Amino acid sequence: MSEQKDRGGIIIRTSVIGILANVFLAGFKAFIGLTAHSIAIVMDAVNNLSDAASSVITIVGTKLAGKEPDKKHPFGYGRIEYLSAMIISILVLYAGVTALVESVKQILHPDTPDYGAAALIIVAVAVAVKIILGRYVKRVGEKVKSDALVNSGADATLDAVISASTLAAAGVYLLFHISLEAWLGAIIAAVIIKSGIGMLAETLSKILGERADAQLARDIKATINSYPEVSGAYDLVLHNYGPDAYNGSVHIEVPDTLSADALDKLLRRIAVDVNKQHNVILTAIGVYSYNTQDPEAADAREKVSQIVTAAPYVLQMHGFYLDKAEKTLRFDIVVSFDAKDRRQVYREVTESVQKLYPDYTLQVAMDTDFTEETE
Repeated sequence: MSEQKDRGGIIIRTSVIGILANVFLAGFKAFIGLTAHSIAIVMDAVNNLSDAASSVITIVGTKLAGKEPDKKHPFGYGRIEYLSAMIISILVLYAGVTALVESVKQILHPDTPDYGAAALIIVAVAVAVKIILGRYVKRVGEKVKSDALVNSGADATLDAVISASTLAAAGVYLLFHISLEAWLGAIIAAVIIKSGIGMLAETLSKILGERADAQLARDIKATINSYPEVSGAYDLVLHNYGPDAYNGSVHIEVPDTLSADALDKLLRRIAVDVNKQHNVILTAIGVYSYNTQDPEAADAREKVSQIVTAAPYVLQMHGFYLDKAEKTLRFDIVVSFDAKDRRQVYREVTESVQKLYPDYTLQVAMDTDFTEETE
Protein backbone atom coordinates (compact mmCIF):
# COMPACT_ATOMS: atom_id res chain seq x y z
CA MET A 1 0.00 0.00 0.00
CA SER A 2 2.88 2.38 0.75
CA GLU A 3 4.29 1.72 -2.74
CA GLN A 4 0.92 2.68 -4.23
CA LYS A 5 0.89 5.90 -2.19
CA ASP A 6 4.43 6.74 -3.29
CA ARG A 7 3.46 6.13 -6.91
CA GLY A 8 0.41 8.39 -6.57
CA GLY A 9 2.52 11.11 -4.95
CA ILE A 10 5.06 11.00 -7.79
CA ILE A 11 2.32 11.26 -10.43
CA ILE A 12 0.65 14.19 -8.65
CA ARG A 13 3.92 16.11 -8.17
CA THR A 14 4.87 15.61 -11.80
CA SER A 15 1.42 16.73 -12.93
CA VAL A 16 1.58 19.88 -10.78
CA ILE A 17 4.90 20.79 -12.42
CA GLY A 18 3.23 20.29 -15.80
CA ILE A 19 0.29 22.50 -14.87
CA LEU A 20 2.47 25.39 -13.69
CA ALA A 21 4.73 25.21 -16.74
CA ASN A 22 1.85 25.01 -19.24
CA VAL A 23 -0.21 27.81 -17.68
CA PHE A 24 2.89 30.02 -17.66
CA LEU A 25 3.69 29.25 -21.30
CA ALA A 26 0.07 29.56 -22.42
CA GLY A 27 -0.21 33.07 -20.96
CA PHE A 28 2.93 34.31 -22.67
CA LYS A 29 2.11 32.66 -26.00
CA ALA A 30 -1.47 33.97 -26.03
CA PHE A 31 -0.21 37.50 -25.40
CA ILE A 32 2.44 37.20 -28.12
CA GLY A 33 0.08 35.57 -30.60
CA LEU A 34 -2.63 38.19 -30.20
CA THR A 35 -0.14 41.07 -30.30
CA ALA A 36 1.66 39.74 -33.37
CA HIS A 37 -1.57 38.57 -35.10
CA SER A 38 -0.08 35.04 -35.26
CA ILE A 39 -2.71 32.30 -35.49
CA ALA A 40 -0.02 29.62 -35.16
CA ILE A 41 1.23 31.01 -31.83
CA VAL A 42 -2.33 31.47 -30.54
CA MET A 43 -3.10 27.82 -31.42
CA ASP A 44 0.12 26.84 -29.67
CA ALA A 45 -1.12 28.68 -26.54
CA VAL A 46 -4.46 26.84 -26.72
CA ASN A 47 -2.56 23.58 -26.93
CA ASN A 48 -0.63 24.50 -23.77
CA LEU A 49 -3.90 25.13 -21.96
CA SER A 50 -5.18 21.70 -23.03
CA ASP A 51 -1.96 20.22 -21.61
CA ALA A 52 -2.60 21.96 -18.28
CA ALA A 53 -6.13 20.58 -18.26
CA SER A 54 -4.67 17.13 -19.01
CA SER A 55 -2.46 17.38 -15.94
CA VAL A 56 -5.45 18.33 -13.79
CA ILE A 57 -7.31 15.27 -15.09
CA THR A 58 -4.26 13.11 -14.33
CA ILE A 59 -4.26 14.32 -10.72
CA VAL A 60 -7.98 13.71 -10.28
CA GLY A 61 -7.70 10.29 -11.92
CA THR A 62 -4.78 9.29 -9.72
CA LYS A 63 -6.61 10.36 -6.55
CA LEU A 64 -9.74 8.41 -7.52
CA ALA A 65 -7.74 5.37 -8.62
CA GLY A 66 -6.10 5.23 -5.19
CA LYS A 67 -9.41 4.68 -3.38
CA GLU A 68 -9.64 1.57 -1.25
CA PRO A 69 -11.69 -1.38 -2.63
CA ASP A 70 -15.28 -1.50 -1.39
CA LYS A 71 -18.36 -3.69 -1.71
CA LYS A 72 -19.31 -2.27 -5.11
CA HIS A 73 -15.78 -2.37 -6.54
CA PRO A 74 -13.94 -5.16 -4.68
CA PHE A 75 -10.99 -5.02 -7.10
CA GLY A 76 -10.37 -1.33 -6.48
CA TYR A 77 -10.52 1.74 -8.71
CA GLY A 78 -7.22 1.41 -10.58
CA ARG A 79 -8.85 1.38 -14.01
CA ILE A 80 -9.87 5.01 -13.52
CA GLU A 81 -6.33 5.86 -14.62
CA TYR A 82 -7.15 4.43 -18.04
CA LEU A 83 -10.28 6.59 -18.18
CA SER A 84 -8.27 9.70 -17.30
CA ALA A 85 -5.77 8.83 -20.05
CA MET A 86 -8.70 8.50 -22.46
CA ILE A 87 -10.07 11.92 -21.48
CA ILE A 88 -6.62 13.43 -22.06
CA SER A 89 -6.56 11.84 -25.51
CA ILE A 90 -9.97 13.33 -26.31
CA LEU A 91 -8.79 16.77 -25.14
CA VAL A 92 -5.75 16.55 -27.41
CA LEU A 93 -8.01 15.52 -30.28
CA TYR A 94 -10.42 18.38 -29.57
CA ALA A 95 -7.55 20.88 -29.45
CA GLY A 96 -6.38 19.63 -32.84
CA VAL A 97 -9.80 19.94 -34.44
CA THR A 98 -10.25 23.44 -33.00
CA ALA A 99 -6.84 24.48 -34.28
CA LEU A 100 -7.66 23.12 -37.74
CA VAL A 101 -10.92 25.09 -37.92
CA GLU A 102 -9.22 28.33 -36.88
CA SER A 103 -6.36 27.76 -39.32
CA VAL A 104 -8.74 27.21 -42.23
CA LYS A 105 -10.49 30.48 -41.33
CA GLN A 106 -7.11 32.22 -41.34
CA ILE A 107 -6.25 30.73 -44.75
CA LEU A 108 -9.48 32.11 -46.16
CA HIS A 109 -9.11 35.51 -44.43
CA PRO A 110 -5.38 36.00 -43.69
CA ASP A 111 -3.87 38.58 -41.31
CA THR A 112 -0.39 39.97 -41.68
CA PRO A 113 1.77 38.89 -38.72
CA ASP A 114 3.89 41.43 -36.86
CA TYR A 115 6.79 39.75 -35.08
CA GLY A 116 9.02 41.42 -32.50
CA ALA A 117 12.37 40.32 -31.11
CA ALA A 118 10.95 39.76 -27.62
CA ALA A 119 8.19 37.55 -29.00
CA LEU A 120 10.64 35.35 -30.86
CA ILE A 121 12.89 34.99 -27.82
CA ILE A 122 9.96 33.92 -25.65
CA VAL A 123 8.86 31.33 -28.21
CA ALA A 124 12.44 30.00 -28.38
CA VAL A 125 12.52 29.67 -24.60
CA ALA A 126 9.16 27.89 -24.75
CA VAL A 127 10.66 25.31 -27.12
CA ALA A 128 13.46 24.54 -24.66
CA VAL A 129 11.06 24.37 -21.70
CA LYS A 130 8.73 22.00 -23.55
CA ILE A 131 11.53 19.66 -24.59
CA ILE A 132 12.77 19.39 -21.01
CA LEU A 133 9.25 19.07 -19.59
CA GLY A 134 8.23 16.46 -22.16
CA ARG A 135 11.23 14.22 -21.50
CA TYR A 136 10.85 14.55 -17.75
CA VAL A 137 7.11 13.78 -17.64
CA LYS A 138 7.38 10.86 -20.06
CA ARG A 139 10.35 9.36 -18.18
CA VAL A 140 8.46 9.55 -14.87
CA GLY A 141 5.33 8.11 -16.54
CA GLU A 142 7.25 5.12 -17.85
CA LYS A 143 8.91 4.59 -14.47
CA VAL A 144 5.63 4.49 -12.53
CA LYS A 145 3.65 2.96 -15.43
CA SER A 146 1.19 5.83 -15.76
CA ASP A 147 -0.38 6.04 -19.24
CA ALA A 148 -1.74 9.49 -18.43
CA LEU A 149 1.77 10.84 -17.69
CA VAL A 150 3.27 9.10 -20.72
CA ASN A 151 0.57 10.67 -22.93
CA SER A 152 1.16 14.08 -21.36
CA GLY A 153 4.92 13.76 -21.85
CA ALA A 154 4.55 12.73 -25.48
CA ASP A 155 2.18 15.65 -26.04
CA ALA A 156 4.66 18.08 -24.45
CA THR A 157 7.40 16.87 -26.79
CA LEU A 158 5.02 17.37 -29.70
CA ASP A 159 4.36 20.90 -28.43
CA ALA A 160 8.10 21.62 -28.61
CA VAL A 161 8.06 20.66 -32.28
CA ILE A 162 5.01 22.86 -32.84
CA SER A 163 6.63 25.85 -31.12
CA ALA A 164 9.80 25.32 -33.14
CA SER A 165 7.66 25.33 -36.30
CA THR A 166 6.08 28.67 -35.38
CA LEU A 167 9.57 30.04 -34.78
CA ALA A 168 10.67 28.80 -38.20
CA ALA A 169 7.60 30.39 -39.82
CA ALA A 170 8.47 33.70 -38.17
CA GLY A 171 12.00 33.45 -39.56
CA VAL A 172 10.70 32.80 -43.07
CA TYR A 173 8.41 35.82 -42.85
CA LEU A 174 11.13 38.15 -41.55
CA LEU A 175 13.62 37.02 -44.21
CA PHE A 176 11.38 36.58 -47.24
CA HIS A 177 8.12 38.35 -46.28
CA ILE A 178 6.18 35.16 -46.99
CA SER A 179 3.48 34.36 -44.43
CA LEU A 180 3.13 30.64 -43.71
CA GLU A 181 1.13 31.23 -40.54
CA ALA A 182 -2.23 29.80 -41.53
CA TRP A 183 -0.79 26.85 -43.43
CA LEU A 184 1.55 26.05 -40.56
CA GLY A 185 -1.41 26.22 -38.19
CA ALA A 186 -3.23 23.66 -40.33
CA ILE A 187 -0.20 21.34 -40.33
CA ILE A 188 0.14 21.70 -36.56
CA ALA A 189 -3.55 20.87 -36.17
CA ALA A 190 -3.17 17.74 -38.32
CA VAL A 191 -0.21 16.57 -36.21
CA ILE A 192 -2.18 17.17 -32.99
CA ILE A 193 -5.19 15.26 -34.37
CA LYS A 194 -3.00 12.32 -35.39
CA SER A 195 -1.38 12.28 -31.95
CA GLY A 196 -4.79 12.38 -30.23
CA ILE A 197 -6.13 9.50 -32.32
CA GLY A 198 -3.03 7.41 -31.53
CA MET A 199 -3.31 8.08 -27.78
CA LEU A 200 -7.05 7.29 -27.81
CA ALA A 201 -6.57 4.03 -29.71
CA GLU A 202 -3.85 2.86 -27.32
CA THR A 203 -5.91 3.68 -24.22
CA LEU A 204 -9.08 2.06 -25.59
CA SER A 205 -7.06 -1.07 -26.35
CA LYS A 206 -6.05 -1.30 -22.68
CA ILE A 207 -9.61 -0.69 -21.48
CA LEU A 208 -10.85 -3.40 -23.85
CA GLY A 209 -8.29 -5.82 -22.41
CA GLU A 210 -4.89 -6.70 -23.82
CA ARG A 211 -2.85 -9.83 -23.28
CA ALA A 212 -0.67 -9.80 -20.21
CA ASP A 213 2.94 -8.72 -20.47
CA ALA A 214 4.85 -11.76 -21.77
CA GLN A 215 7.85 -11.20 -19.49
CA LEU A 216 5.63 -10.92 -16.40
CA ALA A 217 3.91 -14.18 -17.38
CA ARG A 218 7.27 -15.94 -17.83
CA ASP A 219 8.50 -14.64 -14.47
CA ILE A 220 5.36 -15.84 -12.65
CA LYS A 221 5.59 -19.29 -14.24
CA ALA A 222 9.29 -19.47 -13.34
CA THR A 223 8.46 -18.74 -9.70
CA ILE A 224 5.80 -21.46 -9.65
CA ASN A 225 7.99 -23.99 -11.45
CA SER A 226 10.78 -23.42 -8.90
CA TYR A 227 8.90 -25.69 -6.49
CA PRO A 228 10.13 -29.29 -6.79
CA GLU A 229 6.59 -30.67 -6.53
CA VAL A 230 5.45 -28.68 -9.59
CA SER A 231 6.23 -30.11 -13.03
CA GLY A 232 4.57 -27.29 -14.95
CA ALA A 233 2.48 -24.11 -14.73
CA TYR A 234 -0.25 -23.60 -17.34
CA ASP A 235 -3.37 -21.61 -18.24
CA LEU A 236 -2.12 -18.42 -16.61
CA VAL A 237 -4.80 -15.74 -16.81
CA LEU A 238 -4.10 -12.20 -15.59
CA HIS A 239 -6.83 -9.60 -15.16
CA ASN A 240 -5.62 -6.01 -15.07
CA TYR A 241 -7.33 -3.60 -12.68
CA GLY A 242 -5.01 -0.66 -13.28
CA PRO A 243 -1.25 -0.21 -13.76
CA ASP A 244 0.59 -2.90 -11.79
CA ALA A 245 -2.69 -4.20 -10.32
CA TYR A 246 -3.24 -7.81 -11.38
CA ASN A 247 -5.47 -10.63 -10.20
CA GLY A 248 -5.10 -14.00 -11.83
CA SER A 249 -5.43 -17.75 -11.92
CA VAL A 250 -3.19 -20.61 -12.98
CA HIS A 251 -3.08 -24.39 -13.21
CA ILE A 252 -0.18 -26.40 -11.86
CA GLU A 253 0.79 -29.99 -12.62
CA VAL A 254 1.69 -32.14 -9.60
CA PRO A 255 2.18 -35.88 -8.97
CA ASP A 256 -0.89 -37.95 -8.17
CA THR A 257 0.73 -39.10 -4.92
CA LEU A 258 0.55 -35.67 -3.30
CA SER A 259 -1.73 -35.63 -0.25
CA ALA A 260 -4.47 -33.04 0.24
CA ASP A 261 -2.57 -31.55 3.18
CA ALA A 262 0.69 -31.25 1.22
CA LEU A 263 -1.18 -29.82 -1.76
CA ASP A 264 -2.90 -27.20 0.40
CA LYS A 265 0.45 -26.07 1.85
CA LEU A 266 1.97 -25.92 -1.64
CA LEU A 267 -0.85 -23.78 -3.06
CA ARG A 268 -0.63 -21.33 -0.17
CA ARG A 269 3.15 -20.95 -0.55
CA ILE A 270 2.82 -20.37 -4.27
CA ALA A 271 0.13 -17.71 -3.80
CA VAL A 272 2.21 -15.86 -1.20
CA ASP A 273 5.42 -15.98 -3.26
CA VAL A 274 3.76 -14.79 -6.47
CA ASN A 275 2.19 -11.88 -4.62
CA LYS A 276 5.47 -10.89 -2.93
CA GLN A 277 7.67 -11.24 -5.99
CA HIS A 278 5.34 -10.03 -8.76
CA ASN A 279 2.57 -8.06 -7.00
CA VAL A 280 -0.03 -10.41 -8.51
CA ILE A 281 -2.89 -11.87 -6.48
CA LEU A 282 -3.66 -15.45 -7.54
CA THR A 283 -7.36 -15.82 -6.75
CA ALA A 284 -7.40 -19.44 -7.93
CA ILE A 285 -4.83 -22.19 -8.49
CA GLY A 286 -6.17 -25.23 -10.32
CA VAL A 287 -4.49 -28.63 -10.17
CA TYR A 288 -3.59 -31.21 -12.80
CA SER A 289 -2.34 -34.55 -11.52
CA TYR A 290 -0.07 -36.81 -13.54
CA ASN A 291 0.54 -40.56 -13.32
CA THR A 292 3.64 -41.52 -11.38
CA GLN A 293 3.18 -45.24 -10.65
CA ASP A 294 2.09 -46.68 -13.99
CA PRO A 295 4.70 -47.15 -16.76
CA GLU A 296 1.91 -47.71 -19.28
CA ALA A 297 0.51 -44.26 -18.52
CA ALA A 298 3.95 -42.68 -19.02
CA ASP A 299 4.25 -44.47 -22.37
CA ALA A 300 0.78 -43.26 -23.38
CA ARG A 301 1.67 -39.72 -22.44
CA GLU A 302 4.73 -39.83 -24.71
CA LYS A 303 2.74 -41.22 -27.66
CA VAL A 304 -0.10 -38.72 -27.30
CA SER A 305 2.36 -35.84 -26.89
CA GLN A 306 4.02 -36.73 -30.19
CA ILE A 307 0.67 -36.72 -32.01
CA VAL A 308 -0.53 -33.50 -30.44
CA THR A 309 2.63 -31.41 -30.78
CA ALA A 310 3.08 -32.52 -34.39
CA ALA A 311 -0.22 -30.86 -35.31
CA PRO A 312 0.07 -27.36 -36.83
CA TYR A 313 -0.78 -24.46 -34.49
CA VAL A 314 -0.75 -26.59 -31.33
CA LEU A 315 1.51 -24.79 -28.88
CA GLN A 316 1.35 -27.14 -25.94
CA MET A 317 -0.17 -30.20 -24.29
CA HIS A 318 -0.58 -30.48 -20.52
CA GLY A 319 -2.71 -32.00 -17.78
CA PHE A 320 -2.35 -35.53 -19.17
CA TYR A 321 -3.81 -38.35 -17.08
CA LEU A 322 -4.65 -41.93 -17.99
CA ASP A 323 -7.30 -43.63 -15.88
CA LYS A 324 -7.35 -47.32 -16.76
CA ALA A 325 -10.09 -48.14 -14.26
CA GLU A 326 -12.59 -45.75 -15.84
CA LYS A 327 -11.08 -46.06 -19.32
CA THR A 328 -10.64 -42.29 -19.66
CA LEU A 329 -7.79 -40.29 -21.09
CA ARG A 330 -7.72 -36.57 -20.35
CA PHE A 331 -5.44 -33.72 -21.38
CA ASP A 332 -5.56 -30.09 -22.51
CA ILE A 333 -4.16 -28.59 -25.70
CA VAL A 334 -3.27 -24.95 -26.37
CA VAL A 335 -4.11 -23.84 -29.90
CA SER A 336 -2.54 -20.67 -31.29
CA PHE A 337 -4.59 -17.66 -32.33
CA ASP A 338 -2.75 -17.89 -35.66
CA ALA A 339 -4.87 -20.90 -36.64
CA LYS A 340 -7.57 -20.00 -39.16
CA ASP A 341 -10.02 -22.40 -37.48
CA ARG A 342 -8.97 -23.32 -33.95
CA ARG A 343 -11.94 -25.68 -33.54
CA GLN A 344 -10.89 -27.61 -36.63
CA VAL A 345 -7.37 -28.05 -35.21
CA TYR A 346 -8.93 -29.34 -31.99
CA ARG A 347 -11.13 -31.84 -33.85
CA GLU A 348 -8.24 -33.18 -35.93
CA VAL A 349 -6.05 -33.70 -32.87
CA THR A 350 -8.84 -35.41 -30.95
CA GLU A 351 -9.64 -37.73 -33.84
CA SER A 352 -5.97 -38.72 -34.22
CA VAL A 353 -5.65 -39.59 -30.53
CA GLN A 354 -8.97 -41.45 -30.54
CA LYS A 355 -7.72 -43.71 -33.36
CA LEU A 356 -4.71 -44.62 -31.23
CA TYR A 357 -6.89 -45.32 -28.15
CA PRO A 358 -10.32 -46.41 -29.51
CA ASP A 359 -11.35 -48.08 -26.23
CA TYR A 360 -10.86 -44.93 -24.16
CA THR A 361 -13.16 -41.99 -23.60
CA LEU A 362 -11.29 -38.78 -24.36
CA GLN A 363 -11.68 -35.67 -22.21
CA VAL A 364 -9.79 -33.05 -24.17
CA ALA A 365 -10.05 -29.33 -23.37
CA MET A 366 -8.96 -26.64 -25.82
CA ASP A 367 -7.16 -23.96 -23.88
CA THR A 368 -6.15 -20.46 -24.82
CA ASP A 369 -2.73 -19.08 -23.99
CA PHE A 370 -3.67 -15.58 -22.86
CA THR A 371 0.01 -14.64 -22.69
CA GLU A 372 0.83 -15.88 -26.19
CA GLU A 373 3.36 -13.55 -27.77
CA THR A 374 2.49 -11.83 -31.03
CA GLU A 375 4.91 -10.53 -33.64
